[in-house]
Amino acid sequence: MDAGFDEFLHVPARLSIVALLAPADWAEFGFIRDSVGTSDSALSKQITALANAGYVTVRKGRDGAVRRTHVRLTPQGREAFRRHAAALERIVAAARVVPQPPPTA
Repeated sequence: MDAGFDEFLHVPARLSIVALLAPADWAEFGFIRDSVGTSDSALSKQITALANAGYVTVRKGRDGAVRRTHVRLTPQGREAFRRHAAALERIVAAARVVPQPPPTA
């Protein structure tokens, strides 16, 4: 397997979350939930796993009476995503190589 491939990050829900966060500074929990298409509890579980791995930071606060949770990639998470995406690109590129028939005598 490619050295940059991250088994932890390759879980589809985690990969979707990290890919969504990659171009952002902070993203609101509800936006992530709706974009990824998951439930609050499933998203919370994946964000907790990503936070425990050091890939995301979570900020909780209030907007008036409404509680808000925001998430962003850490530098470690951003680098892990970059390496994993590059590994996936190399795997796909290798699959696109057309095998050459053996030379005939």
